[in-house]
Amino acid sequence: MPRERLRPVDLAREHGLSTQAIRNYEEAGILPPAARTPHGYRTYTPVHREALRAFLALIPGHGHQTATSIMREVNGGAVEEALRLIDESHAQLLDDRRTLLAVERALRDLTAEEKPEAPAERPGPDGVTFIGPLARRLGIRPATLRKWERAGLVDPRRDPQTGYRVYTAADVRDARLAHQLRRGGYLLEQIAPLLAQVRSAGGIAPLEATLRDWRARLTARGRAMLTGAAGLDAYLGHPGRPGTVVED
Repeated sequence: MPRERLRPVDLAREHGLSTQAIRNYEEAGILPPAARTPHGYRTYTPVHREALRAFLALIPGHGHQTATSIMREVNGGAVEEALRLIDESHAQLLDDRRTLLAVERALRDLTAEEKPEAPAERPGPDGVTFIGPLARRLGIRPATLRKWERAGLVDPRRDPQTGYRVYTAADVRDARLAHQLRRGGYLLEQIAPLLAQVRSAGGIAPLEATLRDWRARLTARGRAMLTGAAGLDAYLGHPGRPGTVVED
């Protein structure tokens, strides 16, 4: 029984793509090689349609580049390597979830640990403090604060007359958040971008909305990975897929 023959436009129309996109996907290895008519026209089959569906389903959860790599490996017969790429995406998602949980926990701890300060450790009337009082307040050494400064976690200004480091209320907030994250086992290079996000958000309160959006995006990405897995599984089970052994 002859196989169903599809034109590039037949694949493209289902997903609102151009026929050039279909040809590009084939050339990139996302689709298996197409057969050619005696006149040189490409002809596709249902296996190409399934490959295209799998690729488009993988993109939202894994990104275009990784989805392309996954399809190339599958079409090249390296299914195990394709599964390894998928595992890496899931591991990255898990790491992102752990980071989000650490930030949320640190923010909760900042609120829970609010307590009256000793007179000598209270900020001055303009809300500033110095390295010694801040270090005592956090229970760390001044050298640790200097190390955090070099890593970009805090950025105190210098008093023009004395040269002493002067920590504003925002600097104290950053130091306290860094302290919580360090206690959670996070490295300085992991903390720096999180604090940069706090600063760009304008503080912790606006960051709460960012965290909600972050969590929603992680949830959507996880759901998209499930959809992508279903699409890829359907392609892997297709009897016409390259490398598939068809029994008589």
